[in-house]
Amino acid sequence: MATRGRKPHKGNREPTLDRRPLIEESTVDFSLQQKCLDIFRDALQPSQDDAQAVQEVKGHLYDRNFSAAFGRDEYLRVYASRWSPSRALAYAEIFSHVTPNLSTRLSRSGEDGACSFNVVCIGGGAGGELVGLAGWFHAWLDQSVSAASHQHLHVRLIDVADWASITQILHNAITTPPKLSEYASQAKKEANVALLQSTSISTGFHRTDVLEPQTEALVDCLRSADLVTCMFTLNELYSASMPKTQQLLHTITDTVKSGAHFLVVDSPGSYSTVSVNGSEKKYPMQWLLDYTLRQPGQQKQDDKWQRLASEESRWFRHPLALQYPIDLENMRYQIHLYRRADTGG
Repeated sequence: MATRGRKPHKGNREPTLDRRPLIEESTVDFSLQQKCLDIFRDALQPSQDDAQAVQEVKGHLYDRNFSAAFGRDEYLRVYASRWSPSRALAYAEIFSHVTPNLSTRLSRSGEDGACSFNVVCIGGGAGGELVGLAGWFHAWLDQSVSAASHQHLHVRLIDVADWASITQILHNAITTPPKLSEYASQAKKEANVALLQSTSISTGFHRTDVLEPQTEALVDCLRSADLVTCMFTLNELYSASMPKTQQLLHTITDTVKSGAHFLVVDSPGSYSTVSVNGSEKKYPMQWLLDYTLRQPGQQKQDDKWQRLASEESRWFRHPLALQYPIDLENMRYQIHLYRRADTGG
C-alpha cells in the first residue's frame, strides 16, 4: 500500500525478463498531461515552501515509520503534491498502453445502454492513480467512437492511511473547470472545461489495511471490479508479510469476476525474502506474483489467470516543457497485466 511506503527497494537487482530498459515516448497528449498537473497544482498548491515538510516525510519513509509519514494532514498534502503528479502522468501512459486489453470491459453496457468501468486501486490513496485514470478516461472518451454521455468511470481507492480529504479535493478538481484570470479571453473561457464531467466519474475512498482479515467492504469492491491495480505497493506488502500478501492475492483471485484485469506496477528488480525450513532466500517479486496467480505445474486449462503482458523494465519520461511548481521525476518500472480466466460459473 502507499502508506506502507512507496520507497524503492535497494540491493542488487537482476531483472528476470527483459534486461534492457525501454525508453517510452509518451502517447498521451501534451495538453492533457499539463491539465493533469494543473489539477494537483490547483488542488494542493505545492510550493518550494514545502521543502522542510518534504524532508520530514522522506525521513519517516526512510525509517519505515509509515504511521508518522502519513499521520498528519500536512504530510499527506505534501506527499500527494510532491510525488503523485509524476506518477499520475506515468499511470495515464500505462493505462493508455493497456487499453487494447481492456476494450471488451470498456465497451460493455447494461440494459439501459449505460457503461460503468469499475477500478479498484490497492494502495491508491495518494491520488496518482485517481488523476492518472481520469486523464486516461478523458482521452478514451475523446477517441472512442462508441463513447457517449452514458460512459462512467467508478474509482475505488483502498489505503491504510486516511487519504479521504485528499481524494475529495482531487475529485473536485477533476470535475471542476480550472480558475481563469479575470482577464482571460472569451475564447479561453469558452474552452475552459473540467477534465471530466461529474456525471462521468465517481470516486470512493476506503480506509482498510488489506493485510488484515478481509473486510466485507473490500470484498464488495473486488466483486464489481473490471480492473484491480497495485501500483508501487505489492513489494512493500511482501516486505511487510509474505503470508498475508499471498492471502490477499488469493482473495483477489477468488473474488473478482471472469474477465476482470489485475495490473501490477512496481520498481524494477524488486526482490522479497522467503523463509523455507529456517533458511531465507530472495525471489523476484514478479516470480512470486506469477507463481501465486498462475501456479506453474498445473494444466494450462486450469489457470485462473491469463498473463497478458509482463515486462521487467520500462521507462516513462515526461516532456521537459511541462510546467509544475516543483521538479517532476521520470519513472522506471516493471509492469504485469493479468486477466481472470473464465470461472465456469
